[in-house]
Amino acid sequence: MNDNLKQSTGIRILIFLVILLISGLIGVAASAIFMFAGDTGMKLGQGISSIFMFVVPPIVYYFITRKEHQMRDLGLRKLSPPWWLILIGAILMFISLPVSNLLTEWNEGMKLGGAFQILEDMMKTLEQTATDLTERMLNVDTIGGLLLNLVIIALIPAIGEELTFRGVIQQALTRKMNPHVAIILSAAIFSFIHFQFYGFLTRMFLGMLLGYMFYITGSLWTSILMHFLNNGSAVLIYYLNNKGIINVDVDHFGATQSVWLIIVSAMVTIGLIAWSWIKAQPKKQAETTPLTPPAGNN
Repeated sequence: MNDNLKQSTGIRILIFLVILLISGLIGVAASAIFMFAGDTGMKLGQGISSIFMFVVPPIVYYFITRKEHQMRDLGLRKLSPPWWLILIGAILMFISLPVSNLLTEWNEGMKLGGAFQILEDMMKTLEQTATDLTERMLNVDTIGGLLLNLVIIALIPAIGEELTFRGVIQQALTRKMNPHVAIILSAAIFSFIHFQFYGFLTRMFLGMLLGYMFYITGSLWTSILMHFLNNGSAVLIYYLNNKGIINVDVDHFGATQSVWLIIVSAMVTIGLIAWSWIKAQPKKQAETTPLTPPAGNN
C-alpha cells in the first residue's frame, strides 16, 4: 500500500466504510439463518451480525492499509502506567449515571411535529422495535442465559464497537483535527449508527466518555472494559430482576430527581476526565516528542 493512501484520512475512512458495508451485509445474511431458531438462535444470529459488522471490518481495514500488520495500531496496546487510569474509567461509568439519565429524559421528550411528524413516527417505530428486541433478549432467568447474554450483548459489542469507533474512526480523525473535536465527532457517529434516535444524546455522551479515556490512556482495553461494564451491568440487572432478587427500574437505573445530585455527577465526571487528562500529559508528550541527538554528533 502506497504512502499517500496511508496518509490520506478521507481515503482511509472511505475504504473502511466500504469494508464495513460489505462485511455488514455478509453478517446480516449469515444471521438470517438463525432467524427462526427461537430465542437462542436469535441471539446467536445477533452475535454473528455484530462480529461481521464491528469486529471483522477494523481487522480487514488494517491489513489493507498498513504495511506492518500490528494489531496495536488499532489501539490494542498494553496499558502502561499510571495504572489507576483504567479504574477511573470504570468509576466514570457509574458516577455519570445521573447525567446519562437526564440526557435520556430530554431525548425521550423530544417532539418534532408539523412537517417532521412522519420522521418522528418513523423514529419512534425504530426505537420501539429495538426496545422490544432488547427486552426479548434480556428476558432470561438461568445462568446459561445470563452468560450467553454477557457474551452477545456485552462482550462482543464492547470489543467490536471500540475497535470500530475508537480504534479506527477516532484515531483517523485525531490525526487531522483537534482531539476534543475528534472525540466528540466520533461519539456522534457512534450514536447515530445505532439508529435509536431517542437515545442519541445518552449514547453520544457514553461515546465521549469512552473516547476521552481511550485517548488519555492510549489503550483500547480501557474503553473496552468501560463499554463491557456499561452493557454487562444492564444484562446483570435484568437477570436479577427476572429472578426476583432485586426490584429496580432497569431502564432508568441511577436516575434521580435531585438537581444537586445531577450537578455533582456532572462535576465529578468532568473533574475525573480533566484530572486524568492532566496526569497523562507528560507521558503522551514523551511518546510524541522526537529524540534530539546530543550536540556535536553529526
